[in-house]
Amino acid sequence: MLLVSLILLGAIGTRLAVLQLWQGHIYRDKAENNRIRIVPKPPVRGNIFDRKGRVLASTRLTHAAYLWPIVVKQPDWPKNLKYLSQLLSIPEESIQSRIEQAGYNSPTLIRIARSLNPAQITALEEFKTELNGLEVDIETVRDYPNKAMGAHVLGYTGELNAEELKKRQAEGYRLGDIVGKMGVEKAYEQQLRGEWGGIQLEVDGAGKVMKVLGQKVGQPGKDVTLTLDLDAQRAAEAALGDRKGAIVAINPQTGGVLAMVSNPSFDPNVFSSQITPKIWKQVQSKGNPFVNRALRGFPPASTFKLVTATAGMESGKYPPNTILNTFAYLNVGGTAFGEWNRAGFGPMGYVRALAWSSNTFHGQIGRGVGGPTLIKWARLYGFGKATGIELDEEAPGLIADDAWKRKNYNWEWTDGDTVNMSIGQGFTQASPLQVAVMFAVPANGGYRVKPHFFDNNQDTNKWRTSLHLKPTTIKTLREGLRAVVAEGTGKALNVPNLPPVGGKSGTAEAPPGESHTWFGGFAPFDNPTIVVVAFGEHTGGGGGSTAGPMVKQVMEAYFKNNKR
Repeated sequence: MLLVSLILLGAIGTRLAVLQLWQGHIYRDKAENNRIRIVPKPPVRGNIFDRKGRVLASTRLTHAAYLWPIVVKQPDWPKNLKYLSQLLSIPEESIQSRIEQAGYNSPTLIRIARSLNPAQITALEEFKTELNGLEVDIETVRDYPNKAMGAHVLGYTGELNAEELKKRQAEGYRLGDIVGKMGVEKAYEQQLRGEWGGIQLEVDGAGKVMKVLGQKVGQPGKDVTLTLDLDAQRAAEAALGDRKGAIVAINPQTGGVLAMVSNPSFDPNVFSSQITPKIWKQVQSKGNPFVNRALRGFPPASTFKLVTATAGMESGKYPPNTILNTFAYLNVGGTAFGEWNRAGFGPMGYVRALAWSSNTFHGQIGRGVGGPTLIKWARLYGFGKATGIELDEEAPGLIADDAWKRKNYNWEWTDGDTVNMSIGQGFTQASPLQVAVMFAVPANGGYRVKPHFFDNNQDTNKWRTSLHLKPTTIKTLREGLRAVVAEGTGKALNVPNLPPVGGKSGTAEAPPGESHTWFGGFAPFDNPTIVVVAFGEHTGGGGGSTAGPMVKQVMEAYFKNNKR
C-alpha cells in the first residue's frame, strides 16, 4: 500500500509540477485571456472638404457586430455560425474565415458585420444569452453627403482583405482596418486614417465587465482640403447628365482641379455597409461605373490641332502668317483624308483654320513638319504619359511613333500616320484631363501645368513648366481659339452671361458606334481662371453642338458663384 501510495502521489506531484512549473505560463496566459477583454476602437477618419470648406466626405455613427473567439466553445461554432449567417446575410465561410484569421483563442473582439439595422441589433442582443462571445457596439463609418457626386474623385473606403492585410501589417494595419480603396481616399490614406485606440476590460466568467484596466485614446485622421469646387462639380454632373463620358475643369494657372465627372458613376456610400449580391448587381448594371473616363484615353480629334499648329509655327516651316489652300480631301499614300465639309474652305491661315477646324489645313502642316516633330510637340504638351495627378487610376494615353508601330504592327511609320495624328485620329489616345492640360498652355501664356487635388497653397511655379513657346505662337493660338467661339464651331459659348471664351471643338470617328464629341474652353479670355473640357463617348453629333453646351453650363455655374 505504501508503494502504491508513493507511486500515485509521485504521479500527481509530477503532473502538478508540469502544470505549474513547465506549462504554468501557458495556463496563466489562458486564464488572463479569459479575464481580460480588449475592445479595439478604430480611429475616426479625417474629413474631406472642397476648396470653400464644404464637406465632401465625413463619418457617421452606426452599429457593428463583433465576436470574442476565446470565450466561445468549439462545439458551439457550427450552430452559431449558421444563425449569424442567416441573421446578417453573410456566408458562414466568410465569418469562419475571419475567426480563423484572428485565431480561435484571440482575446480581441473581431468585427464580423457593419451598419446593422434595428432588427438585426435586436436579434443579436437576444442571441447574446446563448453566445456570450457576441458584442454589438457603435463605430464610425464613411459618409458621403453628396452621394454619387464626385465619386470618381473621392473614391471609397473598405475593409482590408487577407492579401492586403498581409502586405500592410508592417505599416501598422490590423484585421478589420478600413482603408481608402480608390480616388482621394486611397491617395491620401496616410493623412486620413488616424491611429487605433482601445479599452482593456476585466470581465467575470459570464462576460460581465468588472472594471476598466486601461485605455488608449485613438488619434483621429487629419482633414484634407481639395481644390475641388462643389458648385462647379455639381454643374458638371448636371451638364453630363446620363451621357457616357467625362467633364474636367482645372485652374489653368495652377493646375488645381475644380471639377472632375465621369459617367456611369456609383454611390460610394454602398461600401460603408454590407454589400449583398443584389446591391452589387445593381451597382454593376450601369456598365463599368468604376472606370474614371476623365483619366482614360480616347482619340482627341480636332482638339489636337492646337499641337499641330504649335509644331508648324515652332518648327519655322509654317510661321504664323502662313496661308494654305484647303481641299475636299488630301491624298496621302493612296488614302484620302477628307475635309469635314467635303468641299474645303479655300485659302486660309491658322486663325481661320482653327475657327473652322480644317482637316486639310492641319493635315498639310503635320505632313510638312514630319512625324518626329509632331510627336515631339505632342509629348511636350503632356500627351503619352501620366499627368502626375494623385489618382493612380490614371492611364498614360498613347502617342505612337515609328518604334511603337514596328513593335505592334511590324510596319514603319508613314506620312498617312502623321496626317492622321495631326487631326487627332489614328493611334493617338488622350484623356480628358490631358486635353485640359493642353488647353491650359495657351490660356496661361505657354506653361504646362501639373493637375492636382491637394490644396497646399504652394508657389504656383511648383505646378508649371514652360514650353518656351514664341510669343507669336501663343498669340496666334489664342486668336484662333477666340475665333472658334466668336465665329466658328463653338458659337454655343458666345453668350452675354459669360465673359469672352476661347475654345476648340472636336468630333472623333469611333466605329462601330456613334462619334465621340469634345469641346475644351477657357475664360475669361484675357485672364483665364478656368479651363473646362467636356467629352461625350459615342454621343454622336458635333463637338460644338453636343459637348459645347456642357462646357457652357459648367462655366455659367462657376462664374455665377465666383464673381469676376
